[in-house]
Amino acid sequence: MANLPSDIVNDVFHRLPATTLVRCRVLSKTCFSLIDSPDFIASHLKRTLETEEHLMILLRSSRRLRTVYLDALDKLSDVEHPLQTGGFTEVFGSVNGLIDFEPIDFPGPFFSREYVFYGLGYDSVTDDYKVVRMIQSKQEGDDGYPFEIKVFSLKSNRWKRIHLHFEVQILFIYFYYHLLYRRGNGVLASNSLHWILPRSQGHIAFNTIIRFDLASDDLGVLSFPQDLYCEDDMDIGVLDGCLCLMCYSEFSHVDVWILREYQGEWSKFITVPKLEIVESFKFVRPLIYSKDRSKILLEVNNGKLVWFDLASKSFETLVIKGCDEGLCNAEIVVSSLVLGCKGDPRKDPEKKKMMQKGNKRGDGFLSKEFKLKL
Repeated sequence: MANLPSDIVNDVFHRLPATTLVRCRVLSKTCFSLIDSPDFIASHLKRTLETEEHLMILLRSSRRLRTVYLDALDKLSDVEHPLQTGGFTEVFGSVNGLIDFEPIDFPGPFFSREYVFYGLGYDSVTDDYKVVRMIQSKQEGDDGYPFEIKVFSLKSNRWKRIHLHFEVQILFIYFYYHLLYRRGNGVLASNSLHWILPRSQGHIAFNTIIRFDLASDDLGVLSFPQDLYCEDDMDIGVLDGCLCLMCYSEFSHVDVWILREYQGEWSKFITVPKLEIVESFKFVRPLIYSKDRSKILLEVNNGKLVWFDLASKSFETLVIKGCDEGLCNAEIVVSSLVLGCKGDPRKDPEKKKMMQKGNKRGDGFLSKEFKLKL
């Protein structure tokens, strides 16, 4: 390695997954300095996002986390759970290799998971990672049902309360949204997080998409396709950077609409027929295109992963060797060095001397910086 030109070493390292790069840091002080440098971390992430290499599926069952590479489905790996609190936790966001976990534990009788929006996003304007939490009390006050928005900034390491503009504040006068499982997780697109406020008879006539701008910390409203204003079972997702809306006909199909240009016009994208292996559609989410873009990987009913062929409208089950636990949630995760990687060599006592002057970035490619106990 010492005899190789630095540009060749740099090119080779850019092609390796983050977990391998962590092991390469012990080869020499030069390798350690290169791999830990902010410029390399940023350029490695940029290449990974552009090429879609080293993408992983994060699988979470009741109290277990595992990952598998999309191009190596026979290599399932266990991941140390960063929130072993004895209770139930949920993954509610992933961006640039960071994972956000939520302990399902709310103080008092007037708060529960069905009335909370969460979101994790990267603000490309300020180069910051942010967590957004919106929560509404079930107890009515003098001015309706109390509603609060807070944002956590990783860069400043603190929470900030957000004040709403009037045109948005009036959406929360009534206590009207009751979120189905995983419907309160924010979707990141165009530097904003997005959620659906479902319509409610007697209070709100139409479905609404709210958006939180990560740069300005403002909450606003995004256009909604008129054909779907009054649908009763809606969900929001993202595919290849474009927002998607899922409109459920529970026992027959799901219509997927797409917003190809942000702030542009919505258009109907695909209709996904019901799979024979499920009784009804409870949850459908597009995850990623295949490399030739002829198929879309779908998560169906929390745990079933299938490729949907866009031409033939047929399904092919994604088989992960060794994954036979039943229901589990899936997230696409980028292998990155943003906050350190699984298998940090600084844990090895034999290599401490080499690492004494290394930076103090957190261990674990599932960042423990986001241990949120709210």
